[in-house]
Amino acid sequence: MTALLEIKNLSVNYGGIQALQDINLTVQAGEVVTLIGANGAGKTTTLRAISRLVPPRAGAISYDGRDISRARPDEVVRLGIAQSPEGRRMLGRQSVLDNLKLGAYTRSDRAGIAADIEQQFKRFPRLAERRNQLAATLSGGEQQMLAIARALMSRPRLLLLDEPSLGLAPLVVREIFAIISELHAAGVTILLVEQNANLALQSADRGYVLEAGRLTIEGPAQELLNDERVKRAYLG
Repeated sequence: MTALLEIKNLSVNYGGIQALQDINLTVQAGEVVTLIGANGAGKTTTLRAISRLVPPRAGAISYDGRDISRARPDEVVRLGIAQSPEGRRMLGRQSVLDNLKLGAYTRSDRAGIAADIEQQFKRFPRLAERRNQLAATLSGGEQQMLAIARALMSRPRLLLLDEPSLGLAPLVVREIFAIISELHAAGVTILLVEQNANLALQSADRGYVLEAGRLTIEGPAQELLNDERVKRAYLG
């Protein structure tokens, strides 16, 4: 079976620094796959390479059987990959509604866009209450909901989530992960980068451990939760 996403021998450099070395990773349609590791291990770089925001030095990235290693970032979105970036990256001076419309910038089906906006408001009732509020005035949790909702507006088949729990209160983190479970149940394929390794592995089908730009451990999420090396390094 062809994986929805397949990364082969991916290497990425920032100047003279090697950020990723020979990464091999797959995500099957309908899976939640998580990438865990310490700060600076290369997790965000992996997502940015898939989104084509950083160029690979070597290796190939295939999506739905098509090589996207040299595609433009907007082409990647059109093909069905959307990213909710680390730090949310809202347009703070724009309203919640305008941020959602921006998420659909590759689409021209007005009726479909309007229907999807209402769907996001159903999924995130707090955003519905704040639809005309400036994004900068939202709480951290609300901004994270908006970042996910905005990414979903392009109707992605593959959703890249970068540190969705970063800086949020435990109660809000549980809320965000409940939404991730709902998306999984609805058939959205997710590649999740997350520092809370315990929560990430509990939410995922499979996981990979990234250390200093190299993948060191991979397997079913349940196995990684019980792996002594993972427990020592990431699960406290």
